[in-house]
Amino acid sequence: MNFSSWPSPLFVVDVEGNGATPPDLVEVAAVSVQDGLPQPEATRSWLIKPPTPIPPRISRIHGISNDMTAEAPAWSEVAEQVQELLDGAWICAHSATVEYSVLTRHMPSWKPAGVIDTLRLARATLAGHRGFSLDALITHTRISLDGVAGTRHRAGYDAHATALLLHNLAGHYGSWQDLAAKAVPPGMPGLSTPPEHEEQTLW
Repeated sequence: MNFSSWPSPLFVVDVEGNGATPPDLVEVAAVSVQDGLPQPEATRSWLIKPPTPIPPRISRIHGISNDMTAEAPAWSEVAEQVQELLDGAWICAHSATVEYSVLTRHMPSWKPAGVIDTLRLARATLAGHRGFSLDALITHTRISLDGVAGTRHRAGYDAHATALLLHNLAGHYGSWQDLAAKAVPPGMPGLSTPPEHEEQTLW
């Protein structure tokens, strides 16, 4: 894999919500990827005060409490910053349909260049493997998370871990185009698949 050929900008993103239906954002993180590797020093992260409180059962999952978001800005105060960063960029996430749908709902005019799903990529790459959660894949690939800042289920930590998983899985492919063909979910931007042949019109 020629990592220098990867698109730029490329961000691995992760979002955390408050458990509402549909969810309100409480945290967004974006880890920049350059030459195939995450750049943790360039990570952008936003803690957000949701319009409704975070239930205790949700706080127990991601560790974000109402006290932590009490002085955080509302989404309307950070939306422009997030969209400015991600507009026109490729994004990657584990089970990317979640991040894509949540971010699209919060930023209706946002248009990424493409979407890479490491869950979809892992299923194509590791056929026969049983567990495809982020934790299971990190264990299976023996990726070291030593030095990754934060804790599991916080947006910055999970985005960094997903970036390392992307780098690992990319080693199975010869080019970005080969990887994208397996990793872009149907109906999402980033994959142009013209028909192999055009049906001949009879006159």
